[in-house]
Amino acid sequence: MNKLILITGGTKGIGKAVASCLGRAGYDLILTYAADTDTAESTRRELMALGGGEVFLLKADISRRETIGLIASFLEEKDFRLDGLVLNAGLTCRDPFEKLELEDWERVFFANVHFPVFLLRQIIGRIKPGGSVVFTGSLMGIQPHSVSLAYGVTKSAVHALVKNLVKFLVPYELRVNAVAPGFVDTEWQKTKPAEIRRNIENKVSLGRFCDPDELAEVYKMLIENRYFNGEVVVVDGGYSYK
Repeated sequence: MNKLILITGGTKGIGKAVASCLGRAGYDLILTYAADTDTAESTRRELMALGGGEVFLLKADISRRETIGLIASFLEEKDFRLDGLVLNAGLTCRDPFEKLELEDWERVFFANVHFPVFLLRQIIGRIKPGGSVVFTGSLMGIQPHSVSLAYGVTKSAVHALVKNLVKFLVPYELRVNAVAPGFVDTEWQKTKPAEIRRNIENKVSLGRFCDPDELAEVYKMLIENRYFNGEVVVVDGGYSYK
């Protein structure tokens, strides 16, 4: 069997790009997704057409506590042992601060912070020694986020998690890192009005959004390079250089 990587939120956006990158390199993949089964199946077919490894799909909503047990049971039933875990799935809330509800704040915190921590705790025995855990952080966990307070704060917490988890993963011989993307040209970003996109591009020294495939190579590097540990790798093209 090829090396096996589990990617949460692996059927679209950044997760799909990472899956494609690893698939081309011959990895077997387990991809979780929240709801859109048609999109997930389409992604699986695309990845299988690359001629790489196996692709398994698992419907798993990160906003629900029982999903942790669902993923753990799936790995146990299949007797899968992972070579890597990419904790990519996340949520945001764009309500104005004055209208922000506690329930929405808690939902974002559960999905972006609590869920990955307790999923990792639950399945850590299923990750092989020498394996790699990679979180998706965000530039918005470093730069102030003008649109979603909850998202920015939770991504800051993710970056802190990476630093703090290092010593806790030593007994398991696991490395842990994060990628903190800036503005990536995913499907969601492509829907932004042209004027907003230009305003963002004007703040990036390279003058453009990041291509998802460029970003995916950083995840692959963190999975494969055995000396990266406790790092938050910012990939923002030189944001706010002006």
